[in-house]
Amino acid sequence: MGLFERYLTVWVFLCILCGIVLGQWAPDAFQALGRLEVAQINLPVAVLIWLMIIPMLLKVDLHALRGVAQHWRGVGVTLFVNWGVKPFSMALLAWLFIGYWFRPWLPVDQVESYIAGLILLAAAPCTAMVFVWSHLMEGEPHFTLSQVALNDIIMVFAFAPIVGLLLGLASITVPWDTLLLSVVLYIVVPLIIANLVRTRLLGQAQGKERLAGLIRKLHPVSLLALLTTLVLLFGFQGKQIMTQPLVIVLLAVPILIQVFFNSGLAYWLNRKVRTPHCVAGPSALIGASNFFELAVATAIALFGFESGAALATVVGVLIEVPAMLAAVKVVNATRGWYEQRDGVVPHTVCCPGDLHLRSEQR
Repeated sequence: MGLFERYLTVWVFLCILCGIVLGQWAPDAFQALGRLEVAQINLPVAVLIWLMIIPMLLKVDLHALRGVAQHWRGVGVTLFVNWGVKPFSMALLAWLFIGYWFRPWLPVDQVESYIAGLILLAAAPCTAMVFVWSHLMEGEPHFTLSQVALNDIIMVFAFAPIVGLLLGLASITVPWDTLLLSVVLYIVVPLIIANLVRTRLLGQAQGKERLAGLIRKLHPVSLLALLTTLVLLFGFQGKQIMTQPLVIVLLAVPILIQVFFNSGLAYWLNRKVRTPHCVAGPSALIGASNFFELAVATAIALFGFESGAALATVVGVLIEVPAMLAAVKVVNATRGWYEQRDGVVPHTVCCPGDLHLRSEQR
């Protein structure tokens, strides 16, 4: 885990401070950036999101889909939690906590927008950081890769309908044209570009080394794009955060609950169906983490920089690392208990010690 990923929460706090200061110091500049739109898509954010997402998608080999059937039980559990439970459980938690229990402490005009942001946050599973979580718990790397590739394909078709359904149930007007355009811009096009680049590089001499080198070169660009996006968001949100800092804490509550609920559910279901621990671990972590880059971009496109939806998605960024590291720790600590169930293949058989090394060398 790199320095940036390990201290992501610290960098986000620094972006909060930097964004708030710059937003108060140069509000006209931020307003000018906010007006750079085409078809309700903010152009600076679109560029930044591409710089974030494409380097991540370069790691995803769509050919790995051929190996999905190898760990079909883990894949089935993960798909059920990712697409059948997580978006709907988050919507329920958002309605209960934000729409009802916490409503007296929140700005009345932003409550529905906060709910929308939380729904967007949970509507797509994470693409990049799950590789880190899987590595930290010595997960089966081929399962992780094939599951991420499968989720990316499903995301193309399922993200917009799920978001539209849940926003509609929350009585939030859905601008379908903007939502569908966001799916094309932030999922379809980056996925196509990344796959074309992968294919071209791997077709050259020393293709794997060239691809790995490109990913290393683009990694700092991706991180800088994320930090810049956060500064922009907090530049617009600064006034609201200064007047009501409690909002951040209240929004974090349902996010934390859904992370631990969905990871725990996936972990328990995998044990029930006797999935090996080295598959159950990444399954639980994929089931809990969120594609927050996509959520941030879509929230801005649908509701704007200054919306509660944009702020809610950024809170997801704020607590992603500490929450997922806690989930990793629980998964690692309970391996002995997990493998006590009859029929569960031991970790040393499912995922021998040199498997990660051999996977990285391929």
